[in-house]
Amino acid sequence: MKKNEKIIELIGLTRQFDDGVVAVDNIDLYVRKGEFITFLGPSGCGKTTTLRMIAGFDKPTSGKILLNGEEIGDLPPNKRPINTVFQRYALFPHLNVYDNIAFGLKLKRIKVTYADKDGKEVQRVEKLKKYEIAQKVEKALKIVDLEGFEKRSVSTLSGGQQQRVAIARAIVNEPEILLLDEPLGALDLKMRKDMQLELKEMHKKLGITFIYVTHDQEEALTMSDTIVVMKDGVIQQIGTPTDIYNEPKNSFVADFIGESNIFSGTMVGDKKVRFIGNVFDCVDDFAKNEKVDVVVRPEDVFLMDEDKGQVKGKIISSIFKGVHYEMVMQVGKSEVVIQDTIERQVGEKVSIFIKPSDIHIMAKEFSSNKYDGYITKKNTVCFGDGEFECDVTQLYPNSHLDEEGYLITAEGESIDLTDVDVNVEVGLKDIEISDDHELGGAIGSIVSMIYKGDHYQLIVRTEENEEDYVLDTEYTWNENDIVSVIIPKEKIKLSLKQEVKR
Repeated sequence: MKKNEKIIELIGLTRQFDDGVVAVDNIDLYVRKGEFITFLGPSGCGKTTTLRMIAGFDKPTSGKILLNGEEIGDLPPNKRPINTVFQRYALFPHLNVYDNIAFGLKLKRIKVTYADKDGKEVQRVEKLKKYEIAQKVEKALKIVDLEGFEKRSVSTLSGGQQQRVAIARAIVNEPEILLLDEPLGALDLKMRKDMQLELKEMHKKLGITFIYVTHDQEEALTMSDTIVVMKDGVIQQIGTPTDIYNEPKNSFVADFIGESNIFSGTMVGDKKVRFIGNVFDCVDDFAKNEKVDVVVRPEDVFLMDEDKGQVKGKIISSIFKGVHYEMVMQVGKSEVVIQDTIERQVGEKVSIFIKPSDIHIMAKEFSSNKYDGYITKKNTVCFGDGEFECDVTQLYPNSHLDEEGYLITAEGESIDLTDVDVNVEVGLKDIEISDDHELGGAIGSIVSMIYKGDHYQLIVRTEENEEDYVLDTEYTWNENDIVSVIIPKEKIKLSLKQEVKR
């Protein structure tokens, strides 16, 4: 088996549900034979839907699934050389361990070739023989380290043992691919950590392809050869655990994988970036004056005496985390999280040093909100599933509104702007949110909140068409809070999509 040989390939794969929600949005991905690949992301990111399409439980709305180069989109689950282990193990409580594992084998039919009396080859479809089933079950039990448990009732087993039975039942059929949908979710923390190592060892023993789904970053980093980070049905980054952790592609990945300091910065010269009030050398090359996001891992920030580092500050928090202290240093309005084995006391004045190779620069994911909108007969503007007061006179220089609401140009011409299409732009700092749903022009729920040193960056998503409002705020909110979106009329920038006929 060639390690680089593709076993699964997803091409333009999309899954849209009947209610219009796009769970998986045009993803392209391939999985190598023998690889342990993990789909990682928050709830609702599309990872389980992708797994279900590979298994055959869900049909793609569009796109292709190739298995060993052949399309399998219309192939039923039982015809695919793929088995699935779910978070709920779905074991048969009335059967013992042996019979649970052997259940699928007893139903299995295989083609057997015989020679008839004339010497011609004849094929028959037969059941597996009892000794063949016993051999396969024994082999599976050995792999999951449950030898001697054959006669035990599954109801007497611990959660970890039940999970191993579920894995044994899946691998006993000798699939080419094993799909695992959050299989450790029902276990306690210690057992989950133990099973992470055991699963990795099972993967080595079996040598088959594992496709794993989890929202747990530690699981993904511990077990995977490759991690696929997903958000809103879109792949954000694909890479090794080391690449994903050390070289995140955007602020979402940096925030989701491990702990991060994320700051707003500006490139001020050749491989020089300014953030938290200081200019640092870095190894990433961006255009001068470009606004960027800066990521520094807490373990890469070195604490020093007050006058010895690059930036001075004061310790405002210190928590012992078992193997290190997690401290927060205040620098102006920004906060820097630091992990160190030596504690500095709250109130102590210190400085920090960050090596150029530990400063990761990323292009800003959001610099402003841009929408397609239209003007109403009330001279308000509709965009992003909302309606807002605006200044329509900015569409024509030196224009004004008459008493009937028509726009009068500098040349004295009258224009009815009703239903005119416009481009809308709103800055990240120009949006406010409120618990009072009557105040704003749109209502949505907070689906993302990332701390960027001196402010939070939030994404508010509407329910109707899943439109997003991205905003920077100094105030703390909670994910899933339902809020109204408030935008002052003077902060809404409008431009015509095309000249209006007069």
